Amino acid sequence: MQCWKGPLPSPDIRTIEDMVPVLADPTCRETGSLYFMYRDLALTGQDRTWLKKNRVSYDITVILPRDLCGELAKTKGHYHPTAPSGTRYPEIYEVLEGSAHYLLQKRDLSDILMVHAGRGDIVVIPPGYGHVTINAGQSDLAMANLVSSAFSSEYGEYEQKRGGAYYELSGGDLIRNPAYGDIPGLRHINASNLQARLPFPDGGLYELVGTDYLAFLNFPEYGNELFSLFQEA
Repeated sequence: MQCWKGPLPSPDIRTIEDMVPVLADPTCRETGSLYFMYRDLALTGQDRTWLKKNRVSYDITVILPRDLCGELAKTKGHYHPTAPSGTRYPEIYEVLEGSAHYLLQKRDLSDILMVHAGRGDIVVIPPGYGHVTINAGQSDLAMANLVSSAFSSEYGEYEQKRGGAYYELSGGDLIRNPAYGDIPGLRHINASNLQARLPFPDGGLYELVGTDYLAFLNFPEYGNELFSLFQEA
């Protein structure tokens, strides 16, 4: 994987068979690997010590450009639990290769948005938003994420409702998931339009390892200004 210069552990692999509970077509019988999750990465021993001490995980996910019986390849989708402060944990992504659509939905469904992102773009998942990542291109989508290691993601609601509030079909059409009933229309954001406003130094996401910029991952109350960029865009 050209986007990562360090050692790689064996990945966790999500297959198309694993995804059947969240696909637009519940009768889909495609098979094979869909995406690969490389967890808890570090370039140096010093970085690994810092990440562990500060309860932060740097991961890379690679999504293949598979057709899921008429639907674009995607992740399963999940929510994050609540931090001790009473606010749900956030997350932050960077597109390393390819093209991504991040489908974000507030848990009460008062806001649903699609963030369009390309190579080098950084995308913030604000507290309280579930998210699905869609491979919107014809090549592999590789993305990095930084997230608190103090919790486990919650997949149950996405499985119960057969995926996110919208499905993106292979031709690019977006259709509502009928399991959600009456939901608001989909907002669209281009991540590239927000990059200059992010309160981070130049460089990729990994450059934040070892800095104070990541405190909001475990203490979401510190990130309100950052979260508002994606909530109010």
